[in-house]
Amino acid sequence: MIEKTYVAYGGADMEIGNDELEELFSHALSNALSDNNISGNIIIIPPDSSRIHSRAGFLTEIASKRISNRLGAVLPALGTHMPMSGPEITAMFGSTPKEKFIVHNWRKNVTELGRINTDTVERITEGAVNYSWPVQVNKILVRNNPQSGNFSLAISIGQVVPHEVAGMANHAKNLFIGTGGKEAIDKSHFAGAVYGMEKIMGRINTPVRALFDEGIKRFSSQLPQILWVLTVADTNKEGCLVVRGFFAGFGRECFEYACSLAGKINIKLLNEPADKVLVNLDSSEYKSTWLCNKAIYRTRMCIADGGELIILAPALEKFAEDKKIDKIIRKYGYRGKDEIISLMKNNPGLADNLCAAAHLIHGSSEGRFTIRYCPGEKISRKEIERAGFEWGDLGEAYRHYDINSLHSGWNNLSGGENVYYAQNPALCLWAENKRFFMYL
Repeated sequence: MIEKTYVAYGGADMEIGNDELEELFSHALSNALSDNNISGNIIIIPPDSSRIHSRAGFLTEIASKRISNRLGAVLPALGTHMPMSGPEITAMFGSTPKEKFIVHNWRKNVTELGRINTDTVERITEGAVNYSWPVQVNKILVRNNPQSGNFSLAISIGQVVPHEVAGMANHAKNLFIGTGGKEAIDKSHFAGAVYGMEKIMGRINTPVRALFDEGIKRFSSQLPQILWVLTVADTNKEGCLVVRGFFAGFGRECFEYACSLAGKINIKLLNEPADKVLVNLDSSEYKSTWLCNKAIYRTRMCIADGGELIILAPALEKFAEDKKIDKIIRKYGYRGKDEIISLMKNNPGLADNLCAAAHLIHGSSEGRFTIRYCPGEKISRKEIERAGFEWGDLGEAYRHYDINSLHSGWNNLSGGENVYYAQNPALCLWAENKRFFMYL
């Protein structure tokens, strides 16, 4: 397995513009191709539009131009998400040839490279779960497979940011979850949920990350060489999205560099917990609680016991990206870990959908604080409350909280109300200092 970093560039105060980003990526790509005598077709594996802040669309467009007629396919790492529409592809990926895009189907278009046995998984997860884990990818990626694209190189593009399942997003997660199958996604997510997301988020070395690393170590010989292309993003003082870091290379080292920077800028530590946290979700991105619940994951560690999280979700219209999972969420609702595990014993429909069970655990406050969803008109109060949340009137919330006048962080409002505004949960993890470090 090749271990070489071509670019490790970034800093907490750095803003990398488009021209510089293109120059850095072009340098990495040119060297990767020449150093390894890569002459065959190439596949690009970017995230979908739910990770638009990664700048992966821009980087995919650059790559498609650079490799030109050697571009074999673009495979968005959908995981369980809905396929991207034509307009979404155009908006994110620009001039990248539309005919090259392939839709990943996590229920059908996968194959198993091998399996990590039960004893190893139990050891890695410190006894949290007791099952084997399949290393799965989309069939088109596997060498000498009848459905293979026989690619000589895969360019995996994405953003490193604190994550509720892996600890830090991207690298091998883009492969084994983004292009993985139902069993791999189910079991990895459930392992993380049972182990405890507070012990995982913002950490580079976690049980789920160890599973991904083991998959790469054991089975990467069945895949094309993988060039990892990673960004670290943030918002500047003006509230604009900026790229703070760019990292590219073969192996894990470039991921570690990216995690180091993300740990400095994407983890916001509070000296004291917040009694009230407010999150406003962008209508163009957040339409399901499957995605909207980032507001819960990324703020839960900064909310005081007995506190309240208010989520303004004007475009919310469903619970999951997948219809089967949506039905499961509607049936069981968001509940604590012990309750979900108990329900699984007598409900095979839940037990057979472990990523849904994990999501239900992740979306619960475990009774520690109130989660109040304020949706638009596409989902009812009854649906919100059946799912286990408190309901709030969106119009009233917008009248009370003038989003345009709030700034990220503490806001002292009239009447003595002190609200912590967590802006853009796709970019950050907020945690009380004491709560974050108690798990190290």
